[in-house]
This record gives sequence, C-alpha cells and structure tokens, in this order.
Amino acid sequence: MRENSFTMTDPLGVNIHVYEWLPEPEAPVRGVVQIAHGMCETAARYARFASALTAAGYAVYANDHRGHGKTAGKVNLLGDTGENGFYWMRRDMLQLAGIVQSRHEGLPLFLLAHSMGSFLTQKLMCEPGSEVYSGFILSGTNGPRSMLRAAESLAAMQLRLQGAHHRSVLINGMVFGPYNRNFTPIRTAFDWLSSDPQEVDRFIADPFCGAICTTRFFRDFFRLLRDIHSRETLLTLCKDKPVFLFSGAKDPVGMNGQGVLRLAAIYKDHGLSDVEYRLYPEGRHEMLNEVNHDEVTADVLDWLVRHLPAESLLLQPAAN
Repeated sequence: MRENSFTMTDPLGVNIHVYEWLPEPEAPVRGVVQIAHGMCETAARYARFASALTAAGYAVYANDHRGHGKTAGKVNLLGDTGENGFYWMRRDMLQLAGIVQSRHEGLPLFLLAHSMGSFLTQKLMCEPGSEVYSGFILSGTNGPRSMLRAAESLAAMQLRLQGAHHRSVLINGMVFGPYNRNFTPIRTAFDWLSSDPQEVDRFIADPFCGAICTTRFFRDFFRLLRDIHSRETLLTLCKDKPVFLFSGAKDPVGMNGQGVLRLAAIYKDHGLSDVEYRLYPEGRHEMLNEVNHDEVTADVLDWLVRHLPAESLLLQPAAN
C-alpha cells in the first residue's frame, strides 16, 4: 500500500487534510472508497482498513473533518466545526469526491461513513450531489430517536449563556455518559467503542481523539439528527443507490441494533430496493476496530465486489 496525504482548500478557505491510500503501482484499481470518519476521531485511524481495501484493488481517500485531526491542526482547536459546520463538512465530502473522480476517472466511487460521518451521509443521500456515489456504507449509525428537540434547545441555551466555543462538559456527559451502562467491567470511559482493550487504549492515547465538543457543535449536531429523518428530508432520498448498514448488536449509538433495523425499514419504505444490514453479536460501536474486525472487513469487501460494475470486476487485484 502506498500512503500519501494532501490538503484541499474549501470555499471558505479552510484547509482540509486528506489521506490517500493506493494499491501498489503494478496493481489495477477497480474502484474507489471514500471514508467519512466519526465524531472526535481522525481519518488516520482507518489505515488498517485501507490496507485491506488497497490489497483488494481499491483506492481509498479520507479527509479529517473540520474541527478534527490535522484539519483542526492543534489539539486546542478540536471539537468545533465552525458556523454551519455540518453543512460545510458535507460540502467538503463532495469536494473530495470531485477530486477523487478526476484522479480515477470512470471508476465507481463508494462512500463508507462511520457514526457522525454516517449521519452526515444520511443527509447527503437526500441532497444534490449524492449521485456521484455508486453506493453508501453506513457504520455505527442509527435511525430516528427521541428528545432531540430538547437537546438542541439545551445546547442553544448554553451557547447563549457561555458562548459558541464553550466546551460543554454537561452535554458531553449527557450524550456519552450512558454508553458504558450495559458493559462490565468498566475499565475506561470509552469501553463502549470496542471490546478490544488495546483498541480502546489506542483511542485514548491519540491526542486527536476524545475531545469535548463545543456548544455550537452540539447544537448543530442535534439539529442534523432531527433533520435527517424528517418527512421533508426523506422525500428527497436518493432511491437508486445500494446501501449497506453494519453495526454491533451492542452498540449504544444504534440502540443495540434496534435503531439500525428501524433505519433499514425506513429506507425500504421510502423506495430503496437494495438495502442490506448486518448486526454482529457482542459487537460494540467501532466494528472496524472490534475483535472480529477481519470478519467485518471481509463482509464490506464482499458487498463492494457485488456492487462493482462488470468492467471493474474484470480488473483483478494483484496477488499478495
């Protein structure tokens, strides 16, 4: 695997850091996978997954979202995506898609999105521009949930009282505090991410992971979560693209799988004919970092190859 990085400048002048992972020069590229990472993490954490993808003949691209990773640049700048940041994160994803298409003209482009990235993608699937993708893979995602209007109001009130850049320990605790509730023993505040303690420790040790987000971030995040399952938004859902949902059956973000099942049903009810899902028993939030990550990766690769166009199937990856 060849690993590179570059920056792209978005319309507001923000420099977005992008990771590029490519097959070896002698290997044909049969498709492209773009990755949208989750909240309070960085795209660099997907290098192992990218290695498996490149070995199978895919080019892989992943940007650090605004307020995350090397796009934020400094640890003290993590957790704030700016004004209207969730809109601009989606625009950045589409801007990267355009760059990818110019580098790999004619190849199918799939978007794999985890957690916060999956919620950005759920909205993107209902907006102009989503037609650039050949399919969507949502990891650690969820369907509609309750109390979002109240949560948005609380974040908006705290924003008025303490400012947009205030690090909201209160809301952070309300959102993430309950996630460890069903796991024992509890070793860290992030055990809900994975049952593999080494993966949890890697997350904790990474200075670009686990930041407490700002009141502005939480207000806009709750607003996005309300919007993506509204009747008005779902009426514009892109119906002709395949979707694959995967999650741990014990992922608190997906309500232990129930939210994932509900989302799959919503998509089918709104006319999507190709919707698949997979819930992994005992799995937690980050299935690509779970103890059975090789199984999960193989399932993603299987879904991808089943959705490649015929001409891409003729391009066989180089033998390892």
